[in-house]
Amino acid sequence: MAESKSKFESIREWVVDHKLRTVGCLWLSGIGGSIAYNWSQPHMKPSVKIIHARLHAQALTLAALAGAAVVEYYDHRSKPKGDPYAKYLPHSHKE
Repeated sequence: MAESKSKFESIREWVVDHKLRTVGCLWLSGIGGSIAYNWSQPHMKPSVKIIHARLHAQALTLAALAGAAVVEYYDHRSKPKGDPYAKYLPHSHKE
C-alpha cells in the first residue's frame, strides 16, 4: 500500500521543480503587499512609497533566492550520486 504524501512534502516538491516561479511569485506578492501598505500611509510622497515598496520587494527576493539555494543544496544532498545532467545530454554510441 503506497503512503500518500503530506501537504508539506507536495509543496516542497513543487518548489524544488519550480524555483524561479516561486521566487517570482514571492516578489510579486511582496511588492503588491508593500505597495498596499505604503499607500495606506498618508504622510508619504508617492515617489517615496514606490521606493519603499521596491526596497521591501528586493529584500524579500534576496530571502527567497537564499531559500531556493538552501532547498537546492538539501535536494542535491539527499539524491544519490551520479551525473545530474545525464538526462539532458545526448547519448553517444561508442563502439
